[in-house]
Amino acid sequence: MRQTDPSQDVTPLTIPAQPPAGSEEPNRADGSRRRSHLRHYRFLYLSILAVVLLIFLPPLINIGRYQRTIATSISRSLGRPVHLDRVSLTLLPLPGFTIENLVVGEDPAFGSEPIIRANSVHATVRISSLWRRHVEFSTISFSSPSVNLVHNANGQWNIEGILLQASRIDTAPTAQRHAGPAPRFPYIEASGARLNFKQEQEKLPFSLVDADFALWLPDPHQWHLRLRSHPTRTDLNVSDTGTIELEAVLGAGPSLRQVALNLQGQWRDAPLGEGSRVLFGRDAGWRGQMNLSANIRGTFGESAVSTRLTLTDVRPADFVPEQLLNTRAECFATATGIFHAFQDIHCSWPPTSSSRNAALTLKGSIPNIHHPRESSLEISAADIPASTLMYGLRVLTPHVSPDTTATGTLAGTMTFGSSDHSGSSAGASLSTGHWQGQFTVSDATLKTPLAQPHEESALSALSALEKAAAAAAEGRSTASAATLLSQDLQLRSIDTPQRPRSKAGDTSKTASFVLEPVPLQLGGHDPATIEGTFTASGYSLHLSGNVTTARLEALAGAVPPLGDGLMRALPENHSVNAPFHIDLTATKHWRSPQTWVANAPSRQQAGHVRSRRSAR
Repeated sequence: MRQTDPSQDVTPLTIPAQPPAGSEEPNRADGSRRRSHLRHYRFLYLSILAVVLLIFLPPLINIGRYQRTIATSISRSLGRPVHLDRVSLTLLPLPGFTIENLVVGEDPAFGSEPIIRANSVHATVRISSLWRRHVEFSTISFSSPSVNLVHNANGQWNIEGILLQASRIDTAPTAQRHAGPAPRFPYIEASGARLNFKQEQEKLPFSLVDADFALWLPDPHQWHLRLRSHPTRTDLNVSDTGTIELEAVLGAGPSLRQVALNLQGQWRDAPLGEGSRVLFGRDAGWRGQMNLSANIRGTFGESAVSTRLTLTDVRPADFVPEQLLNTRAECFATATGIFHAFQDIHCSWPPTSSSRNAALTLKGSIPNIHHPRESSLEISAADIPASTLMYGLRVLTPHVSPDTTATGTLAGTMTFGSSDHSGSSAGASLSTGHWQGQFTVSDATLKTPLAQPHEESALSALSALEKAAAAAAEGRSTASAATLLSQDLQLRSIDTPQRPRSKAGDTSKTASFVLEPVPLQLGGHDPATIEGTFTASGYSLHLSGNVTTARLEALAGAVPPLGDGLMRALPENHSVNAPFHIDLTATKHWRSPQTWVANAPSRQQAGHVRSRRSAR
């Protein structure tokens, strides 16, 4: 038997072949590059993933179940019922909610139309509040909302309840950096807003459009409000009405009367034509620029009010005078009853702060702005030079000769208020308030040049030649000057009976202003006279006496409103050079043409004429 060696019974080991030199280094390099690539671009990948989630995640999140909660929260804050159609989540650029068709209901005491209506409202969430139980909003933005501000018969505004409700909620300032126990008040803004005004159920034609609004809380229980808008009217097509800007700080109080108020506002760059259309519903016929500023300090119950009106480049709409009118006026008053009454009114033109003394002043009180006839007012003129009156007349009409001069001073007082004009009998009614008093131009003279020197018949030929020679030597016109007026002018109030009414026994009266008879030097041996009556509907003037054509033309040129249509009313066969008699009456309704007519001679005058003819 053959024996074998155990050491030789071994399976041969297979030694793997050695890899080529350098083959392990590329594999390691590829892994390192992949890890380095991931490290360098991981933020990019995460950002792309976040953007994808922000785009596709919000539609997948159903926040409809929070819609009622959001509406209830807004309703509790405003104290009004709130309805909204849809709420959606937005994550870019900041997390927030978009509310569609927000409607804030009205208090039934002010009507049924919503107080606020907005197609879209976006509320941005404070990111730091996402990790807390109570979510806070940093901004709430309204797009093109419509707001109705209603004033009822009791003198209340529908916005009062919302202001008081907001003052009762404990909130922190808007700009506070860190959250506290009280939520921070959001920054509320609106763009393209429209503010409508209503008197009870009637919507007024005046409104504010294109309004930009902002409200925030700079300090606890102190709101800052900013508004910029353009006034307009819904019943007229108006444009370029200027800009209204308001900046106000509101405090907190248990009632609106006790809420502190500090307001600065202005209506600037308002053309007078469009501004008068907004205020009065018609073009007043003036052009120029108006700036009106106001400052209010105090509370809604009682505050000090100061206003200033500045008029620049004022002129009539139908012509451009040589010199435009620039003037200012200011008023001070104490407002009470949430701006329904004004006491201690004092207005002056020009302002007392100017270098000139006040020419016109207005003093008095308005107990209720809704009943202006219960007011007590007084207008006073203190020594206004007649030259100032002529300057104003040249602004009114282009027909005043630059050589026409006037002297004298205007002074007087007019008062407005209720007074008893019915006698002392018991049960007699009080008439409504009206203006009464008088104005007087003392030492009044009116001089104007005459185109015909020979009209001055009182001058001798030698005197006329001497006068012409002197004028030629001085380079002046040879036309002589005529003194048309050298007499005090007085305008006073009287009471005249009104037209009979259907009610028997009605003997109420109205106030009229009477121009006392004024002698005019119109070329006759004796002065002619003019007198007149002015009422709320218009005026009438009576001019009679001996006149010459030249003097009458000079009067019409010196005072164009008086001379409007005067020369056309003269007799066809009137003398050109010699004096002749006139008896004319002018009538005019405000904003209507003036008409001069010849008065028919009375029977007594006709008898005298026939007697003179028989004697001849």
